[in-house]
Amino acid sequence: MAMYSRAGEGRYRASEHTQGPWDPGSQHMGPVTALIVHELARTAPRPGLQLSRLVVDVFAPVPVAELRVETDVARDGKRVQCLSASVRSGGREFARASAWRIREAGTHATPARKPPAPVPPRSQEHARSWLSSGFGYGRALDWRFVTGSPLTPGPATVWGRLGMPLVEGEEITSLERLAVFADSGNGISLAVDFATHLFANVDLTISLFRSPETEWICMESATVLGPAGRGLTRSTLYDENGEVGTATQTLFVAPREP
Repeated sequence: MAMYSRAGEGRYRASEHTQGPWDPGSQHMGPVTALIVHELARTAPRPGLQLSRLVVDVFAPVPVAELRVETDVARDGKRVQCLSASVRSGGREFARASAWRIREAGTHATPARKPPAPVPPRSQEHARSWLSSGFGYGRALDWRFVTGSPLTPGPATVWGRLGMPLVEGEEITSLERLAVFADSGNGISLAVDFATHLFANVDLTISLFRSPETEWICMESATVLGPAGRGLTRSTLYDENGEVGTATQTLFVAPREP
């Protein structure tokens, strides 16, 4: 049981565990983002270079089908490296990403925030919500709310852990664990009712000043909406040792069609 199985070089078959909340035939972008990270890790790797930023632009809902992830090196410098990735299915491009790797250096770390709270016990009420039981991706993660709730709109702080491999037969990394969770900020801090509105993100930007090191990832998320169908979600990202970076999402917001 995994989110993807290999179908060849750079090709993956998506399982039902990638299914998103808006359409049973479309993937949540969390698994897709983690798959991009998975392929980028195999693209021109160099010792001492660490992923520091990832931007994913979503052109259309990614189908629950076979995907091809194509990667390239846009700039290969001594201190920084810029990579690109494209996610395709059936000859169509569904998402495009760019990533910066930065060379490690012996700098002094400034104090970073500790996690807002330890991982709490599992709530049976939350386990029965739309987030935990309504679609494949939601069921694949273990959600632990510190503040907020999937049942009511508003800011939230949530710990999450993927309960299966990203790719069948391959060990998942902490960075992939963060990527699979970081696209959920708009879902955990919804500003409108899930039953009546769409609030899908058209992009995701992850910025990291430290690489995550633990299985559990925490997000402290808040969503704001404008007056004309646009929204923005800001999330602070933590592992069990403390803050590691941020994630932002630009949202398309609209009433659901009857």
